[in-house]
Amino acid sequence: MRSNQAELWARRAGSVPLADWRHSGSPYHAPVPERLLSRRFVMVWFANLFSGVAWALMIHLPGFIEDLGATESYVGFTIGIASVSAIAVRPWIGSGMDRRGRRPIILFGNAVQVSSTLLYLTVGALGPWLLMVRLIHGVAIGTMFTALSTYGADLVPAAKRTQGLALFGVSGMLPVALGGLIGDLVLRNDNWDAFFWTAFIFALIAAALSLGLPEVVTHSDEHRPAGFFKSLARSHLRPIWFVTLVFGTGLAAYFTFLRTFIDESGLGSVGLFFACYAGIAIALRVTVGWLPDRFGDKVVLAPALLAVALGLAMLSIASTDAHIAIAGLLAGTGHGFAFPILYSLTFTRSKFADRGSGIAIYTAMFDVGALIGGPLWGVLIERVDYSGMFVTASAVVVAGGLAFYAFDRHDESRAAEVAGVT
Repeated sequence: MRSNQAELWARRAGSVPLADWRHSGSPYHAPVPERLLSRRFVMVWFANLFSGVAWALMIHLPGFIEDLGATESYVGFTIGIASVSAIAVRPWIGSGMDRRGRRPIILFGNAVQVSSTLLYLTVGALGPWLLMVRLIHGVAIGTMFTALSTYGADLVPAAKRTQGLALFGVSGMLPVALGGLIGDLVLRNDNWDAFFWTAFIFALIAAALSLGLPEVVTHSDEHRPAGFFKSLARSHLRPIWFVTLVFGTGLAAYFTFLRTFIDESGLGSVGLFFACYAGIAIALRVTVGWLPDRFGDKVVLAPALLAVALGLAMLSIASTDAHIAIAGLLAGTGHGFAFPILYSLTFTRSKFADRGSGIAIYTAMFDVGALIGGPLWGVLIERVDYSGMFVTASAVVVAGGLAFYAFDRHDESRAAEVAGVT
Protein backbone atom coordinates (compact mmCIF):
# COMPACT_ATOMS: atom_id res chain seq x y z
CA MET A 1 0.00 0.00 0.00
CA ARG A 2 2.74 2.43 0.95
CA SER A 3 4.56 1.55 -2.27
CA ASN A 4 1.42 2.26 -4.33
CA GLN A 5 0.88 5.59 -2.58
CA ALA A 6 4.49 6.55 -3.16
CA GLU A 7 4.23 5.62 -6.82
CA LEU A 8 1.01 7.63 -7.21
CA TRP A 9 2.61 10.64 -5.51
CA ALA A 10 5.68 10.29 -7.72
CA ARG A 11 3.63 10.15 -10.90
CA ARG A 12 1.61 13.19 -9.89
CA ALA A 13 4.84 15.02 -9.21
CA GLY A 14 6.10 14.04 -12.66
CA SER A 15 8.99 12.01 -11.34
CA VAL A 16 11.17 9.22 -12.61
CA PRO A 17 10.23 5.56 -11.95
CA LEU A 18 10.07 4.14 -8.49
CA ALA A 19 13.68 2.90 -8.62
CA ASP A 20 14.92 6.12 -7.07
CA TRP A 21 12.49 5.67 -4.18
CA ARG A 22 13.08 2.02 -3.43
CA HIS A 23 16.85 2.19 -3.50
CA SER A 24 17.50 5.63 -2.11
CA GLY A 25 18.02 4.75 1.55
CA SER A 26 17.87 8.49 2.15
CA PRO A 27 16.12 10.69 4.68
CA TYR A 28 15.34 12.94 1.72
CA HIS A 29 13.86 12.33 -1.66
CA ALA A 30 13.78 14.80 -4.50
CA PRO A 31 11.23 13.81 -7.17
CA VAL A 32 13.05 14.05 -10.51
CA PRO A 33 11.02 15.38 -13.46
CA GLU A 34 10.74 13.22 -16.56
CA ARG A 35 11.43 16.26 -18.71
CA LEU A 36 14.65 18.17 -18.31
CA LEU A 37 13.37 21.74 -18.58
CA SER A 38 10.90 21.75 -15.70
CA ARG A 39 9.71 25.03 -14.17
CA ARG A 40 11.90 24.59 -11.09
CA PHE A 41 14.92 23.77 -13.25
CA VAL A 42 14.46 27.03 -15.17
CA MET A 43 14.06 28.98 -11.92
CA VAL A 44 17.24 27.65 -10.34
CA TRP A 45 19.03 28.10 -13.68
CA PHE A 46 18.37 31.85 -13.60
CA ALA A 47 19.17 32.13 -9.89
CA ASN A 48 22.51 30.47 -10.60
CA LEU A 49 23.08 32.75 -13.59
CA PHE A 50 22.75 36.00 -11.63
CA SER A 51 24.64 34.63 -8.67
CA GLY A 52 27.35 33.54 -11.08
CA VAL A 53 27.69 36.99 -12.62
CA ALA A 54 28.14 38.50 -9.14
CA TRP A 55 30.96 36.00 -8.59
CA ALA A 56 32.48 36.14 -12.11
CA LEU A 57 32.87 39.90 -11.98
CA MET A 58 35.59 39.19 -9.42
CA ILE A 59 37.77 37.95 -12.29
CA HIS A 60 38.76 41.64 -12.34
CA LEU A 61 39.46 41.81 -8.59
CA PRO A 62 43.22 41.14 -9.02
CA GLY A 63 43.38 44.49 -10.83
CA PHE A 64 41.83 46.23 -7.80
CA ILE A 65 44.27 44.54 -5.43
CA GLU A 66 47.20 45.41 -7.69
CA ASP A 67 46.02 49.06 -7.79
CA LEU A 68 46.31 49.03 -3.99
CA GLY A 69 50.01 48.23 -4.40
CA ALA A 70 50.12 44.42 -4.17
CA THR A 71 52.73 42.14 -5.79
CA GLU A 72 51.73 39.08 -7.86
CA SER A 73 52.30 36.73 -4.93
CA TYR A 74 50.21 38.95 -2.63
CA VAL A 75 47.47 39.06 -5.28
CA GLY A 76 47.53 35.26 -5.41
CA PHE A 77 47.40 35.02 -1.62
CA THR A 78 44.51 37.49 -1.32
CA ILE A 79 42.46 35.83 -4.05
CA GLY A 80 43.25 32.38 -2.67
CA ILE A 81 42.39 33.15 0.94
CA ALA A 82 38.67 33.25 0.11
CA SER A 83 39.02 29.54 -0.52
CA VAL A 84 39.91 28.99 3.15
CA SER A 85 36.46 29.99 4.34
CA ALA A 86 34.77 28.43 1.30
CA ILE A 87 36.41 25.10 2.19
CA ALA A 88 35.83 25.43 5.94
CA VAL A 89 32.09 25.94 5.49
CA ARG A 90 31.63 22.95 3.13
CA PRO A 91 31.10 20.23 5.79
CA TRP A 92 28.31 22.28 7.36
CA ILE A 93 26.77 22.99 3.94
CA GLY A 94 26.89 19.38 2.81
CA SER A 95 25.51 17.94 6.04
CA GLY A 96 22.95 20.74 6.29
CA MET A 97 21.55 20.00 2.85
CA ASP A 98 21.38 16.26 3.54
CA ARG A 99 19.67 16.70 6.92
CA ARG A 100 17.62 19.90 6.60
CA GLY A 101 17.08 20.39 2.88
CA ARG A 102 18.42 22.65 0.15
CA ARG A 103 16.35 25.80 0.54
CA PRO A 104 17.63 27.04 3.95
CA ILE A 105 21.24 26.78 2.76
CA ILE A 106 20.46 28.62 -0.49
CA LEU A 107 18.82 31.49 1.40
CA PHE A 108 21.75 31.71 3.82
CA GLY A 109 24.22 31.83 0.93
CA ASN A 110 22.31 34.63 -0.77
CA ALA A 111 22.32 36.74 2.38
CA VAL A 112 26.10 36.40 2.74
CA GLN A 113 26.71 37.07 -0.95
CA VAL A 114 24.67 40.28 -0.97
CA SER A 115 26.46 41.50 2.17
CA SER A 116 29.97 40.62 1.01
CA THR A 117 29.71 42.44 -2.32
CA LEU A 118 28.85 45.63 -0.43
CA LEU A 119 31.77 45.19 1.96
CA TYR A 120 34.28 45.64 -0.88
CA LEU A 121 33.18 49.28 -0.98
CA THR A 122 34.75 49.71 2.47
CA VAL A 123 38.21 48.48 1.37
CA GLY A 124 40.72 51.28 0.79
CA ALA A 125 44.09 49.65 1.42
CA LEU A 126 45.93 46.37 1.66
CA GLY A 127 45.72 44.74 5.07
CA PRO A 128 43.58 42.66 7.44
CA TRP A 129 40.24 44.18 6.45
CA LEU A 130 40.67 43.23 2.80
CA LEU A 131 41.52 39.68 3.86
CA MET A 132 38.46 39.58 6.16
CA VAL A 133 36.17 40.70 3.31
CA ARG A 134 37.68 37.98 1.12
CA LEU A 135 36.99 35.38 3.83
CA ILE A 136 33.35 36.49 4.13
CA HIS A 137 33.00 36.42 0.37
CA GLY A 138 34.49 32.92 0.39
CA VAL A 139 31.63 31.70 2.59
CA ALA A 140 29.17 33.11 0.05
CA ILE A 141 30.98 31.54 -2.91
CA GLY A 142 31.23 28.14 -1.25
CA THR A 143 27.61 28.12 -0.15
CA MET A 144 26.02 29.36 -3.37
CA PHE A 145 28.14 27.20 -5.67
CA THR A 146 27.35 24.06 -3.67
CA ALA A 147 23.70 24.63 -2.80
CA LEU A 148 22.50 25.75 -6.22
CA SER A 149 24.51 22.98 -7.93
CA THR A 150 22.90 20.36 -5.68
CA TYR A 151 19.42 21.78 -6.20
CA GLY A 152 19.91 21.76 -9.97
CA ALA A 153 21.27 18.19 -9.94
CA ASP A 154 18.24 17.02 -7.93
CA LEU A 155 16.04 18.02 -10.86
CA VAL A 156 17.94 16.22 -13.63
CA PRO A 157 16.71 12.79 -14.88
CA ALA A 158 19.32 10.08 -14.28
CA ALA A 159 19.21 8.89 -17.90
CA LYS A 160 20.34 12.34 -19.09
CA ARG A 161 22.45 13.27 -16.11
CA THR A 162 25.62 14.57 -17.77
CA GLN A 163 23.67 16.37 -20.49
CA GLY A 164 21.32 17.89 -17.92
CA LEU A 165 24.15 18.99 -15.67
CA ALA A 166 25.94 20.42 -18.69
CA LEU A 167 22.86 22.50 -19.51
CA PHE A 168 22.58 23.60 -15.90
CA GLY A 169 26.28 24.43 -16.06
CA VAL A 170 25.57 26.91 -18.85
CA SER A 171 24.08 29.13 -16.13
CA GLY A 172 27.44 28.97 -14.39
CA MET A 173 29.56 29.30 -17.54
CA LEU A 174 27.69 32.20 -19.15
CA PRO A 175 28.62 34.47 -16.20
CA VAL A 176 32.31 33.85 -16.96
CA ALA A 177 31.85 35.62 -20.30
CA LEU A 178 29.45 38.21 -18.91
CA GLY A 179 31.67 38.92 -15.89
CA GLY A 180 34.65 39.60 -18.12
CA LEU A 181 32.73 41.80 -20.57
CA ILE A 182 30.63 43.68 -17.99
CA GLY A 183 33.74 44.26 -15.91
CA ASP A 184 35.61 45.64 -18.95
CA LEU A 185 32.70 48.00 -19.59
CA VAL A 186 32.25 49.21 -16.01
CA LEU A 187 35.98 49.63 -15.45
CA ARG A 188 36.70 51.72 -18.54
CA ASN A 189 37.42 54.62 -16.19
CA ASP A 190 38.79 52.46 -13.36
CA ASN A 191 35.67 53.18 -11.30
CA TRP A 192 35.89 50.42 -8.70
CA ASP A 193 32.94 51.72 -6.67
CA ALA A 194 30.67 51.34 -9.71
CA PHE A 195 32.13 47.87 -10.22
CA PHE A 196 31.26 46.69 -6.71
CA TRP A 197 27.77 48.22 -6.90
CA THR A 198 27.26 46.26 -10.14
CA ALA A 199 28.23 43.03 -8.37
CA PHE A 200 25.81 43.89 -5.55
CA ILE A 201 22.91 44.36 -7.99
CA PHE A 202 23.48 40.95 -9.57
CA ALA A 203 23.72 39.33 -6.13
CA LEU A 204 20.46 41.02 -5.11
CA ILE A 205 18.64 39.71 -8.20
CA ALA A 206 19.91 36.19 -7.45
CA ALA A 207 18.59 36.48 -3.90
CA ALA A 208 15.17 37.62 -5.13
CA LEU A 209 14.96 34.68 -7.55
CA SER A 210 16.03 32.22 -4.86
CA LEU A 211 13.10 33.23 -2.67
CA GLY A 212 10.83 31.58 -5.24
CA LEU A 213 12.61 28.20 -5.11
CA PRO A 214 10.54 25.61 -3.21
CA GLU A 215 12.16 22.84 -1.21
CA VAL A 216 12.86 19.78 -3.39
CA VAL A 217 13.41 17.19 -0.68
CA THR A 218 11.24 15.61 1.99
CA HIS A 219 12.43 14.29 5.34
CA SER A 220 12.07 10.99 7.12
CA ASP A 221 13.82 9.72 10.24
CA GLU A 222 14.09 6.20 8.81
CA HIS A 223 17.68 6.59 7.56
CA ARG A 224 20.53 8.97 8.26
CA PRO A 225 23.20 10.32 5.90
CA ALA A 226 26.75 9.07 6.45
CA GLY A 227 28.04 12.64 6.45
CA PHE A 228 30.65 14.82 4.80
CA PHE A 229 33.84 13.18 6.06
CA LYS A 230 32.73 9.61 5.34
CA SER A 231 31.86 10.68 1.80
CA LEU A 232 35.29 12.27 1.53
CA ALA A 233 36.93 8.95 2.46
CA ARG A 234 34.98 6.64 0.12
CA SER A 235 37.45 4.78 -2.11
CA HIS A 236 35.33 4.99 -5.28
CA LEU A 237 35.08 8.78 -4.89
CA ARG A 238 38.70 9.56 -4.02
CA PRO A 239 39.92 9.50 -7.67
CA ILE A 240 37.26 12.07 -8.53
CA TRP A 241 38.34 14.31 -5.65
CA PHE A 242 41.94 14.05 -6.88
CA VAL A 243 41.36 14.85 -10.55
CA THR A 244 38.94 17.66 -9.65
CA LEU A 245 41.60 19.14 -7.38
CA VAL A 246 44.12 19.01 -10.23
CA PHE A 247 41.58 20.55 -12.61
CA GLY A 248 40.81 23.33 -10.10
CA THR A 249 44.50 24.05 -9.53
CA GLY A 250 44.99 24.45 -13.28
CA LEU A 251 41.96 26.76 -13.54
CA ALA A 252 43.47 28.97 -10.83
CA ALA A 253 46.11 30.04 -13.35
CA TYR A 254 43.36 31.49 -15.57
CA PHE A 255 41.06 32.91 -12.97
CA THR A 256 43.70 34.43 -10.69
CA PHE A 257 46.34 35.75 -13.07
CA LEU A 258 44.78 36.32 -16.48
CA ARG A 259 43.98 39.94 -15.58
CA THR A 260 47.54 40.75 -14.49
CA PHE A 261 48.96 38.80 -17.47
CA ILE A 262 46.85 40.88 -19.87
CA ASP A 263 47.90 44.10 -18.13
CA GLU A 264 51.61 43.19 -18.37
CA SER A 265 51.64 41.76 -21.89
CA GLY A 266 49.20 44.19 -23.47
CA LEU A 267 47.65 41.28 -25.41
CA GLY A 268 43.92 40.93 -25.92
CA SER A 269 41.64 41.55 -22.96
CA VAL A 270 40.02 39.70 -20.09
CA GLY A 271 36.70 40.03 -21.91
CA LEU A 272 38.10 38.52 -25.13
CA PHE A 273 39.56 35.46 -23.39
CA PHE A 274 36.53 34.68 -21.25
CA ALA A 275 34.04 35.42 -24.05
CA CYS A 276 35.81 32.76 -26.14
CA TYR A 277 36.15 30.50 -23.09
CA ALA A 278 32.51 30.64 -22.09
CA GLY A 279 31.16 30.93 -25.63
CA ILE A 280 32.63 27.65 -26.84
CA ALA A 281 31.77 25.86 -23.58
CA ILE A 282 28.14 26.94 -23.84
CA ALA A 283 27.90 26.08 -27.54
CA LEU A 284 29.28 22.59 -26.95
CA ARG A 285 27.03 21.94 -23.97
CA VAL A 286 23.92 22.97 -25.90
CA THR A 287 24.75 21.15 -29.15
CA VAL A 288 26.74 18.06 -28.15
CA GLY A 289 26.22 17.89 -24.40
CA TRP A 290 24.88 14.35 -24.93
CA LEU A 291 28.31 12.96 -25.88
CA PRO A 292 29.31 11.77 -22.37
CA ASP A 293 25.93 10.06 -21.85
CA ARG A 294 26.30 8.34 -25.23
CA PHE A 295 29.96 7.32 -25.18
CA GLY A 296 30.76 7.34 -21.47
CA ASP A 297 31.86 10.03 -19.07
CA LYS A 298 35.45 8.82 -18.73
CA VAL A 299 35.87 8.45 -22.51
CA VAL A 300 35.10 12.14 -23.06
CA LEU A 301 36.92 13.36 -19.94
CA ALA A 302 40.42 12.57 -21.29
CA PRO A 303 40.32 14.91 -24.33
CA ALA A 304 38.57 17.53 -22.18
CA LEU A 305 41.46 17.64 -19.68
CA LEU A 306 43.93 17.72 -22.58
CA ALA A 307 42.14 20.76 -24.03
CA VAL A 308 42.45 22.57 -20.67
CA ALA A 309 46.19 21.83 -20.66
CA LEU A 310 46.58 23.02 -24.27
CA GLY A 311 44.84 26.29 -23.41
CA LEU A 312 47.37 26.91 -20.64
CA ALA A 313 50.23 25.98 -22.97
CA MET A 314 48.94 28.41 -25.62
CA LEU A 315 49.06 31.28 -23.13
CA SER A 316 52.70 30.45 -22.44
CA ILE A 317 53.61 31.26 -26.07
CA ALA A 318 50.96 33.93 -26.76
CA SER A 319 52.22 36.91 -28.76
CA THR A 320 49.05 38.18 -30.46
CA ASP A 321 45.42 38.84 -29.59
CA ALA A 322 44.50 35.79 -31.70
CA HIS A 323 46.59 33.58 -29.41
CA ILE A 324 44.58 34.82 -26.42
CA ALA A 325 41.35 33.96 -28.23
CA ILE A 326 42.62 30.49 -29.22
CA ALA A 327 43.71 29.83 -25.63
CA GLY A 328 40.22 30.78 -24.48
CA LEU A 329 38.62 28.45 -27.02
CA LEU A 330 40.83 25.52 -25.98
CA ALA A 331 40.35 26.07 -22.26
CA GLY A 332 36.62 26.58 -22.68
CA THR A 333 36.29 23.39 -24.71
CA GLY A 334 37.95 21.45 -21.92
CA HIS A 335 35.97 23.11 -19.15
CA GLY A 336 32.74 22.71 -21.11
CA PHE A 337 33.00 18.94 -20.83
CA ALA A 338 35.25 18.29 -17.81
CA PHE A 339 33.15 20.16 -15.25
CA PRO A 340 29.78 18.47 -15.94
CA ILE A 341 31.44 15.06 -16.35
CA LEU A 342 33.13 15.22 -12.93
CA TYR A 343 29.92 16.74 -11.49
CA SER A 344 27.93 13.82 -12.90
CA LEU A 345 30.42 11.20 -11.70
CA THR A 346 30.23 12.67 -8.20
CA PHE A 347 26.43 12.65 -8.16
CA THR A 348 26.20 9.15 -9.66
CA ARG A 349 28.74 7.54 -7.31
CA SER A 350 27.39 9.24 -4.17
CA LYS A 351 24.68 7.49 -2.16
CA PHE A 352 21.28 9.12 -2.40
CA ALA A 353 21.40 10.11 1.26
CA ASP A 354 24.81 11.79 0.87
CA ARG A 355 24.52 13.68 -2.38
CA GLY A 356 24.54 17.05 -0.67
CA SER A 357 27.84 16.15 0.97
CA GLY A 358 29.15 14.71 -2.30
CA ILE A 359 28.49 17.92 -4.24
CA ALA A 360 29.89 19.95 -1.33
CA ILE A 361 33.17 18.01 -1.53
CA TYR A 362 33.24 18.23 -5.34
CA THR A 363 32.79 22.01 -5.38
CA ALA A 364 35.24 22.37 -2.47
CA MET A 365 37.99 20.81 -4.60
CA PHE A 366 37.92 23.90 -6.83
CA ASP A 367 38.45 26.11 -3.79
CA VAL A 368 41.29 23.89 -2.59
CA GLY A 369 42.74 24.17 -6.09
CA ALA A 370 42.51 27.97 -5.93
CA LEU A 371 44.06 27.95 -2.47
CA ILE A 372 47.00 25.90 -3.75
CA GLY A 373 47.23 27.40 -7.22
CA GLY A 374 46.90 31.10 -6.35
CA PRO A 375 50.05 31.40 -4.20
CA LEU A 376 51.94 28.71 -6.16
CA TRP A 377 51.42 30.30 -9.56
CA GLY A 378 52.13 33.76 -8.11
CA VAL A 379 55.50 32.63 -6.78
CA LEU A 380 56.35 31.00 -10.13
CA ILE A 381 55.54 34.25 -11.96
CA GLU A 382 57.87 36.20 -9.68
CA ARG A 383 60.72 33.66 -9.82
CA VAL A 384 60.39 32.62 -13.47
CA ASP A 385 57.78 34.43 -15.58
CA TYR A 386 54.22 34.08 -16.84
CA SER A 387 55.30 31.70 -19.59
CA GLY A 388 56.95 29.32 -17.13
CA MET A 389 53.91 29.45 -14.88
CA PHE A 390 51.47 28.56 -17.65
CA VAL A 391 53.67 25.70 -18.89
CA THR A 392 53.91 24.28 -15.36
CA ALA A 393 50.14 24.54 -14.85
CA SER A 394 49.61 22.74 -18.17
CA ALA A 395 51.93 19.92 -17.11
CA VAL A 396 50.15 19.55 -13.76
CA VAL A 397 46.78 19.06 -15.51
CA VAL A 398 48.22 16.44 -17.88
CA ALA A 399 49.99 14.54 -15.08
CA GLY A 400 46.88 14.62 -12.89
CA GLY A 401 44.70 13.30 -15.70
CA LEU A 402 47.07 10.41 -16.37
CA ALA A 403 47.14 9.54 -12.66
CA PHE A 404 43.33 9.50 -12.55
CA TYR A 405 43.08 6.97 -15.38
CA ALA A 406 45.87 4.87 -13.87
CA PHE A 407 44.17 4.52 -10.47
CA ASP A 408 40.41 4.80 -11.08
CA ARG A 409 38.91 1.39 -11.71
CA HIS A 410 35.25 2.23 -11.15
CA ASP A 411 32.85 1.18 -13.92
CA GLU A 412 30.04 3.64 -14.56
CA SER A 413 26.62 2.21 -15.39
CA ARG A 414 23.99 4.87 -15.98
CA ALA A 415 21.53 2.29 -17.27
CA ALA A 416 21.85 0.27 -14.07
CA GLU A 417 21.30 3.38 -12.00
CA VAL A 418 18.15 4.31 -13.88
CA ALA A 419 16.87 0.78 -13.35
CA GLY A 420 17.51 1.17 -9.64
CA VAL A 421 20.07 -1.59 -9.40
CA THR A 422 23.06 0.45 -8.18
